[in-house]
Amino acid sequence: MPKKIVIDIETIGKDFESFDDMSKEYLLKYAETEEKIQDAKDSLAFSPLTGEIVAIGMLNPDTKQGKVFFQSPDNAQEPFEEDGIQFIADTEAGILKRFWEYMKLYDQIITFNGRAFDAPFIMIRSAILGIKPTRDLMPNRYSGMSHIDLLDQLTFFGSVRRKFNLHMWCKAFGIKSPKEEGVTGLEVGNFFKEGKYIEIARYCLGDLYATKELFNYWDKFIKPPTS
Repeated sequence: MPKKIVIDIETIGKDFESFDDMSKEYLLKYAETEEKIQDAKDSLAFSPLTGEIVAIGMLNPDTKQGKVFFQSPDNAQEPFEEDGIQFIADTEAGILKRFWEYMKLYDQIITFNGRAFDAPFIMIRSAILGIKPTRDLMPNRYSGMSHIDLLDQLTFFGSVRRKFNLHMWCKAFGIKSPKEEGVTGLEVGNFFKEGKYIEIARYCLGDLYATKELFNYWDKFIKPPTS
């Protein structure tokens, strides 16, 4: 049986004023109103070229143990543990290095939309920071099970027209959604500005638990039988 790990990341956009003039012009190329300008700035967290990782969560679905590596710029947060989950603060480079070391222990990655977001974001940010990966997070999409992206699996690799988000899939299967706590990924940036680093880490953990439960449903009721 492969050693499995559920992964999820939280990201924020960089300060818009930190970009050079040519980059600013490019980022606002199609923003013709104040609302669209704000939307463009709010979207900086969606790309590894304009954002950064503030938390990486990793959960073993079999042992229910794991780690959440998160940024804490003031470096005042000591490591702590809750219900088998270790919370460890570091810089972005530090949490990525820790992530890659931990990944050596596992054979199978489980994500929700990880092929379209988490995995490429992690790999590009690692490259930007000069950190070499320890394994391939983006193997062949259609063969093998080294990366199970549940959004791929539940929509049969895009055959289903409407994909829906993690919250909708959780509600359909009766799983507690982390979004029910009143926090969404869009608020992570504000949390970071307010110094709510542990809150971001716990929000990331909520996504891990939800993804684990969704994986259990897929594995039991939808996964094709092996020959």
